[in-house]
Amino acid sequence: MDMLINGEHVSDMDKSEVINPYNGEVIDTVPISHLNNVDKAIEAANNAKASLQEMSAFKISNKLYAVCEKLKDNKEDFAELLTMEVGKPINESYVELDRSIETLKLAAEEAKRIYGESVPLDAGLNGKGFFAFTQRLPLGVVAAITPFNYPLNLTIHKIAPAIACKNTVIIKPPTDAPLTVMKFAELVDEEFPAGVINTITGYGSEVGDALVASNEIDKISFTGSVPTGLVISQRAGMKKVTLELGGNDPLIVLDDANVDAAVKGVINGAYLNAGQVCMGVKRIIVQEGIYDEFKIKLVDATSKIKMGNPMGKTTQLGTLISEKAAMQVEETVNNAVNDGAEILIGGKRDGAFYEATVVDKVTPQMDLVVNETFGPVAPLMKVKTVDDAIELANATEYGLQAGVFTENYRNAMRCANEIEAGTVFVNKQSTFRTDNMPFGGFKSSGCGKEGIKYAVEEMTKTKLIGLNLR
Repeated sequence: MDMLINGEHVSDMDKSEVINPYNGEVIDTVPISHLNNVDKAIEAANNAKASLQEMSAFKISNKLYAVCEKLKDNKEDFAELLTMEVGKPINESYVELDRSIETLKLAAEEAKRIYGESVPLDAGLNGKGFFAFTQRLPLGVVAAITPFNYPLNLTIHKIAPAIACKNTVIIKPPTDAPLTVMKFAELVDEEFPAGVINTITGYGSEVGDALVASNEIDKISFTGSVPTGLVISQRAGMKKVTLELGGNDPLIVLDDANVDAAVKGVINGAYLNAGQVCMGVKRIIVQEGIYDEFKIKLVDATSKIKMGNPMGKTTQLGTLISEKAAMQVEETVNNAVNDGAEILIGGKRDGAFYEATVVDKVTPQMDLVVNETFGPVAPLMKVKTVDDAIELANATEYGLQAGVFTENYRNAMRCANEIEAGTVFVNKQSTFRTDNMPFGGFKSSGCGKEGIKYAVEEMTKTKLIGLNLR
């Protein structure tokens, strides 16, 4: 598949293979772009700004709705391609397509309600007799750098709000899973002027760095690792930056919780997309009064997870993105075992597959829970009190999302108020997300917010216009 630059298909001499992690087959190839194509994409995006900004909000909204309908018409093809390149079960791919369609609808709606406000200057010294109002204007060119785990939906969370508020876009899709993103860009290009959307494939260390450093780009929206996010923040200069980085999300289960509901939360949160979810359940903090009951029920529920061919309609657990990624998870779990942890179920790897795994006797010092383990692992930690649970939940550099299961509203509100995370859910796991909610974390989990309305705010600038009516 070729890159898309200024409405044209562009290739390059060097190619990168996109591998199906389930069977090792080559799905397609994409160019390993060099800097000349980055320059062309930046020029195309800047040249297209005028044509996009001349369009009415009504027209942009209708065109985003049209893209939405095209994606809906091609839903099956997109879902199958997504499963082939990522390895997630086909049913999960259909969920990602449904969310992507919903995200496009939200962007189409938001395109028609990008409001300014009147400002009462007479509330300030010498402001009597002035009338002032604000306008929200597009930044210009947005560069979107996206990850492999939810490549389509997370890309749309960047592209759709950017275009809704009249920015042009350059996308650097994930190296391991670029095809779904590139195919979607073609749908957008069919509706909008050439250069409004462009795709660049290649190594992040070359083309990604060039996008970040360019003075002709006005905004970087990145989802990925903390180390890469730190580099971007240091090199971006004066341009605006949104960083959606890692998570090490806790799930607290208190003595008064509905244990069955909490177990279901772990199953849905720790094993979704083979655990490759930034807001996935990564640390399970259980109060000692129900610890044994919870552990037994979690192991039983985990034993029923069906791992297999991602294209299978009944498959619940597919592969990780690569065998290398699965090996990293295997090593992390084995290191925890060497330090005293105990595998209650799972713990075996076969190629890019890694079994759904419950690990007991986990201590806060183990790398398994100090860093973000990107795999289908449920680490258990026992605490005595609510104080202990909150302290342990906050003992991390991350602060993306969190969940607490309790039937006591005082404990619920205390956890909600004291846990250091961008979102805290009560009686729901951290992996829950609707595409209209503000999404973004604290601490090393990043800066800025996504969620269409909030992303639009991040992708616009405010101008004040004041009239002297004296």
